[in-house]
Amino acid sequence: MLPPKLLLASSSPYRKQLLARLNLAFDTASPDIDETPIPGEAAEALAVRLAESKAKALAPRFQDHIIIGSDQVAALPDGSLLSKPGRYDTAKQQLMRSSGNRVRFLTGLVVLDTRSGNLQTHCEPFEVHFRDLQEEEIEGYLQKEQPYDCAGSFKMEGLGIALFSRLQGDDPNSLIGLPLIALTRILRELGINPLLD
Repeated sequence: MLPPKLLLASSSPYRKQLLARLNLAFDTASPDIDETPIPGEAAEALAVRLAESKAKALAPRFQDHIIIGSDQVAALPDGSLLSKPGRYDTAKQQLMRSSGNRVRFLTGLVVLDTRSGNLQTHCEPFEVHFRDLQEEEIEGYLQKEQPYDCAGSFKMEGLGIALFSRLQGDDPNSLIGLPLIALTRILRELGINPLLD
């Protein structure tokens, strides 16, 4: 019996790079889902719902696969959400709001085994404590790194690390977009061990 194929339900180059660290063969496909939050939806519920929607959207096309879906939501202490900014002015506004604040990142992870229908969910919290940033620091950072496709307007794996006073959480990979510690645990439960396969 052939082992199941892995599918990453994402077009994100960052998630693809993270999953590649496990040295497992996998395919990628971009799910087409509506990512609009439901009014009053908590950040954690939103992250898990979107990750699950991504995995389920591809299930009919990729049978006999284990599908990995992930999505990330960033929330300020007042509960307001930070999205992917898309452009400079939105990114600057987000970083101005994050300055001196603690931003909570919630990364939803869903692993769907299409052979059995078994679906496992996980949400990985990670907190980023921003320094008090000067406006010119924010402008300089955005001009250098242009993180307009990243939730929260920074790349932790790049120059964005200079924006922070402290990081707090169990898996720094989740901040980039895929909680690898939780993922490897779930994959082991499904008979896939990156250290042995």
